Amino acid sequence: MSSVKLRASRILSGYGEAHSELIGKAVVLSDGKAGTVENVWLDELHGLRISITGHDGRWPVSIIKFVES
Repeated sequence: MSSVKLRASRILSGYGEAHSELIGKAVVLSDGKAGTVENVWLDELHGLRISITGHDGRWPVSIIKFVES
């Protein structure tokens, strides 16, 4: 496998793992918004972004905290 294909494969694999780990998890954003992760996007400028139920917008995963049960 060429180095470009290998790098793309690793990125997509990481995205898939993040998607399966985040969807449905309860989170709190650093600005106080809270909800369940609805979707995950890979943004070429900002990296991984999420949307949460009940709030419009997409946020970087760096500003979330998981709700402990």
